[in-house]
Amino acid sequence: MRTAIYYSLMLLLGFAWYKFGQNLLRKGRWDENGERTEGLVGPVGLLVTTVLTCYFLFEFLRALVRGEVPCVGKACRMQVYTLAANAGDYWANMFFLAWMVLGLSYAVYVTLKIWFRT
Repeated sequence: MRTAIYYSLMLLLGFAWYKFGQNLLRKGRWDENGERTEGLVGPVGLLVTTVLTCYFLFEFLRALVRGEVPCVGKACRMQVYTLAANAGDYWANMFFLAWMVLGLSYAVYVTLKIWFRT
């Protein structure tokens, strides 16, 4: 039951993140106060988000190739889940990594789309 709630909340969070980005993209170049519409992150935030996205993508691809993923979180530090021994925990961590890559990539996309509007 806890797993179903976890995945449902992650999907709900992803939908809310998508809708927020779409609302930003729908806004004009200038808002009603005459100020420029800003993206999700600023220049430094874009750099940090890009670095985190690349790191999570590297970890995701590495876990796919090796068949093992390090545990994500404080409670299980230094623990490695393998596909053969811990399939459920392996796929849960893979889902988290994929979700982070998609969410952060979408933030970078929305920000760059807003910055380079014509």
